[in-house]
Amino acid sequence: MPIIANIANDKKHNEMEIKLRPWRDEDIEHLINYPNNKKIADNMRDRFPHPYTHEVGLTFIKESQQENPTKIFAIEVNSIPIGSIGIFPGTDVYKKSAEIGYWIGEEFWGKGIATKVVKEIVNYGFATWNINRIYAKTFGPNTASQCVLLKAEFNFESKAEKAVFKNNQLLDELIFTVLK
Repeated sequence: MPIIANIANDKKHNEMEIKLRPWRDEDIEHLINYPNNKKIADNMRDRFPHPYTHEVGLTFIKESQQENPTKIFAIEVNSIPIGSIGIFPGTDVYKKSAEIGYWIGEEFWGKGIATKVVKEIVNYGFATWNINRIYAKTFGPNTASQCVLLKAEFNFESKAEKAVFKNNQLLDELIFTVLK
C-alpha cells in the first residue's frame, strides 16, 4: 500500500519529513525500541505490553500487514518509524463509527507530530470506510493526548468516571469525537 500521508515540512516541523505508511518487517528494531517505555504503556490498554519484546513486535507487524484496507500505520519521521497510529471501524450497530489509537516515541513528544498524523488518519478513515464518526478514548491523566485530539479538531464528548482499571487504580475515561 502506498504512503497515505507525506506531511510537508513547515516552520514547526523543521526538516522533519512525516509520513504514514504500512509497517514493514525491517521496522522491527525501531518498533521494539520506541514503545518499550513505561510512560507509553501507562497510557495504553493492557494488550500493549511492557516490556515490549521482539516477539510482540514481530506479531504486531505480521498482523498489521494482513489488514486490507490497512488499519495500522507506522508514523515515520525522516525515514525512521517512531510511532504507530490505527483506525478500527466498528461492527454491528457501531458500523458507522471508528476508533483511533496512537503512540509516539517519547523523544518526539511535544513536536506537533501526533496532531498532524491524527488529522491524516481521520481523512483516511472517512475516505476509506462508510463511517460518519471517529472517536478516541484517553485515560483521565493523559492530558497530552487530550490536547492532541483537541488540536486535531476533535470535540470532547463525555467522561466515564472510574471506567478504566490500569496499574491498580481506577481512572476516568474521556471520549473525543469528530464527525464527517
